[in-house]
Amino acid sequence: METELILSIGIIIVLLILSAFFSGAETSMTASSKPRMHTLEQGGDKNARIVNSLWSAKERLIGSILLGNNLVNILASSIATSTLIGLFGETGVVYATLVMTALVLIFAEVLPKTYALRYADKAALASAPILRPIVYLFGPIALSVEAIVHATLSLFTGKDINVDVSEVAEEELRGAIDLHEGQGEEIRHERAMLRSILDLDDVTVEEIMTHRQHVNACDANDNPSKIIEDVLSSPYTRIPLWKDRQDNIVGVLHAKALLRAVRSHEGELDQETILSITNEPWFIPASTSLLSQLHAFRDRHAHFAIVVDEYGEMQGIVTLEDILEEIVGDISDEHDVEIEGVQSVGDDQYIVNGTVTIRDLNRQFEWRLPDDEASTIAGLILYEARQIPQVGQAFVFHNMRFEILERKRHQIISIRVSPLPE
Repeated sequence: METELILSIGIIIVLLILSAFFSGAETSMTASSKPRMHTLEQGGDKNARIVNSLWSAKERLIGSILLGNNLVNILASSIATSTLIGLFGETGVVYATLVMTALVLIFAEVLPKTYALRYADKAALASAPILRPIVYLFGPIALSVEAIVHATLSLFTGKDINVDVSEVAEEELRGAIDLHEGQGEEIRHERAMLRSILDLDDVTVEEIMTHRQHVNACDANDNPSKIIEDVLSSPYTRIPLWKDRQDNIVGVLHAKALLRAVRSHEGELDQETILSITNEPWFIPASTSLLSQLHAFRDRHAHFAIVVDEYGEMQGIVTLEDILEEIVGDISDEHDVEIEGVQSVGDDQYIVNGTVTIRDLNRQFEWRLPDDEASTIAGLILYEARQIPQVGQAFVFHNMRFEILERKRHQIISIRVSPLPE
C-alpha cells in the first residue's frame, strides 16, 4: 500500500512538472519578442529558428500545448482522486479536488506563467527544442481540433474569421511606438518620426504640397536679366517657369544650370537660351501617396514635381525635401526663409497660422487632431464649424478650443488654440 502511495505521489509530481512546463511554454511563446527572435535567428541562434518555425503555425502550436497540458492535468487529478478515495473513502473526492486545485493553480499555472512573463525570451528559447517533437506528435490531433473550432466559429459568426495580417502588424507597431517611454524632446521626436513612416502610404501629396499661391515662380516672358535676378534672390534652387498664366508651367529652371549658362554666354542670355536649359515639368496627381511619390522620386532621380487635380489644373508643388520633412521634421538650411507658424503665448495656448498643417501640429505637440477631412488647421475649423467663422468666435471640438483671431475675406489667417483640461 505504501509503495503504491509513493508511486502515485511520484507520478502526480511528474505530471505537475509537465503541466508547469506546458503552462510556461505557452506564455513564453506568446509573450516573447518576435523582432528579437528574428534578429537572433539571423545571427545563427538555432533555438530562435525553432521558435520562429513553431510560431509560423501558431494555431497548431497552441493547440498542441493545450492538448498536452489538459492531458497531464486530467491524468494527475484522476490519479489523485483514485488514491485519496482509497485512503479516505468517498470524502477523498473532496480532498482530491481541493489539493489538486491548489497544486495546479500555484505550481502548474501561476508560478510558471509568472516566470515565463518575466523572462519570456529566455524561456521561449529553452522550451522550443522540447516543444518541437511534442507539436509534431500532437500535430494531427491539434489540426483536427483547429478544423472543428473554425467550423464552429463560422457556423455561429457566419463570416470569415481570418484577419488581415498586415493590418494587425501595423497596429502592433503603432502600439509599440506609443508605448515608447519618455517625455524628453528627443523621445518625442523619435515617436513622431516612427509614426510618420507608418503614415506615408496614408498621406497624399496634396496634404503637404506648397500651394500655388505660395509657389515662387518666374514668368518665362520676362527679361532674362530679371529672371536671373529673381532666381538669385530666391531661397530655392529649382524655380518653375510659367507663360501667359501662373498655373501654365512650361519648365523648371535649376539655379546651377542658369549660372553655368550665364558663365558660358558671358552674361548675355536670351529667352530661348533660358528655356533650353530648363527641365521638363513633371506633373503628378494630387491623390498620389507620399510612399509612392518617394519611390517615384528615387526611380526618376528627381526632386521636384508639379501637383495637379483631376482637371489637370495646377494645385501646387511638392519636393523630395517636403516628403523627408514629413518623417524627420523641418529641415532648415542657411537659405531657408523662416516663417513663424506657431507661437506660444502662455500655458498650453498657441497662436497658429491658418495654413499650418494638422500633421505638423500633431507631430510637434503630440495632439490627436484628425486630418482625414482637412490638411490645415483652418480647413479643420471650416469642416467642423460648417460655416465661415467671424473674428472672435470660438469653437470647441476634439477636446481643443479654437478662437478666431484674424480673417482676410473668407480665409482664416490666425487662430488661438488651447487644449482643454482632461
